[in-house]
Amino acid sequence: MSVLLLSAVLMLTLSGCGGDNDHGISGTITSGASPLSGVTVTLSGDSSMGTTTDKNGNYSFSGLSNVTDTITPSLAGYTFRPISRPVYIYGQDAVGFNFYGFPQSNVAATLHTVYLKNDGTVWAWGSNSNGQLGNGTTIDRHVPAQVSGLSGMTAIAAGSNFTVALKNDGTVWAWGGNSNGQLGNGTTTDIYIPAQVSGLSGMTAIAAGNNFTVALKNDGTIWTWGGNSNGQLGIGTTTDSYTPVLVSGSNSIIAIAAGYNHTVALTNIGVVWAWGGNSNGQLCNGTTTDTNIPGVVGGSNSVMAIAAGNAFTVALQSVQLDSRVWACGSNNNGQLGVGTTTDIYTPVQVSGMSSAGAIGIAAGYDHAVAMKTDGTVWAWGGNSSGQLGNGTTTGSLTPVQVGGMSGVTAVAAGQKDTVALKIDSTVWAWGYNFYGQLGNNSTTDSYIPVQAL
Repeated sequence: MSVLLLSAVLMLTLSGCGGDNDHGISGTITSGASPLSGVTVTLSGDSSMGTTTDKNGNYSFSGLSNVTDTITPSLAGYTFRPISRPVYIYGQDAVGFNFYGFPQSNVAATLHTVYLKNDGTVWAWGSNSNGQLGNGTTIDRHVPAQVSGLSGMTAIAAGSNFTVALKNDGTVWAWGGNSNGQLGNGTTTDIYIPAQVSGLSGMTAIAAGNNFTVALKNDGTIWTWGGNSNGQLGIGTTTDSYTPVLVSGSNSIIAIAAGYNHTVALTNIGVVWAWGGNSNGQLCNGTTTDTNIPGVVGGSNSVMAIAAGNAFTVALQSVQLDSRVWACGSNNNGQLGVGTTTDIYTPVQVSGMSSAGAIGIAAGYDHAVAMKTDGTVWAWGGNSSGQLGNGTTTGSLTPVQVGGMSGVTAVAAGQKDTVALKIDSTVWAWGYNFYGQLGNNSTTDSYIPVQAL
């Protein structure tokens, strides 16, 4: 599974003191290390106000008493890491709430690869056994091709043999394999071209698992559909649903991720929820028992991004100036990055990724990937097809740098391949290529990054 996760680094220092109604919040927003001006920044919660960044990317709020608020940046054509962050003021100024802005495009991968361009078009290549490339056929493609009939798209997700896309009007579109109702149209019939998922509006994010789909609504609620044998839909049963259903109790959610048979969600206060399959401890709750309703991951706080792999989970946390990557679950190939191959049922810190400037994470079948503020990519875990991108097929139990990659703005991890999007909008991939999912017009695995588009 792959999930493109939207993530960021939050750098927070607290300084200064004073009486009531004279505290302030300030920060900087950059893109590609350059100031991003004209970003609308809103403060909501106990206080409510807005501002825009100046030519140097700076913003500030002043005249605040003790508050608990949320900061959210927005600018047409950009996504931000983090999406939003909580801020607490209790007798001190809050200085250094920095965000990173990226052009609104992303990548997703399983045995096929999907790319959302910043013009809102969707491109796909690789395996097409169930029509997941959306071109009306079931013939694999070894080079990128545009998915016809789609425009104004804002997000994409790739399941095992299906694809999901989110449109700028809040509707969700899906195509490909549908054996468990993962296309959300009330049937189990495959569809070879994009079709709208019925009954959904106001959606802001999507995720795709093995045979199920997850969507996040603008009111913070979660909707799921498709396969449910392990309770991954979070609706209190293990019965499949061919149409979207509301996950009871979900609210204040800002990000979602889908693994092979488990689901992960992130709240607006940085707490992680998880449910579904748990045979390897991927729910991070200290057990290996499945659960069909959402449960809190104990100890989770200040989390900015989440990713769900085959049977493991990865989270990106920020604590003041320090970014940390945490993981739990299956570890047979070292995908937890802790130097061992033993499954771990509660979150553990990935080695060498503390204070490392990580701003993005992705989780695949048996490997994990992180993107840093300097645009470099790091990977760990299984490497049988070269998915770590270090020129070998030897796995690594701790993070290693992907050779030759810089200026990266998004990453995705497939079953045994990895995809990265650069600031110049070029797409690069490496690893397993049997179905042409690397997009370089071949079916030969590559142990180093090759350009797809």
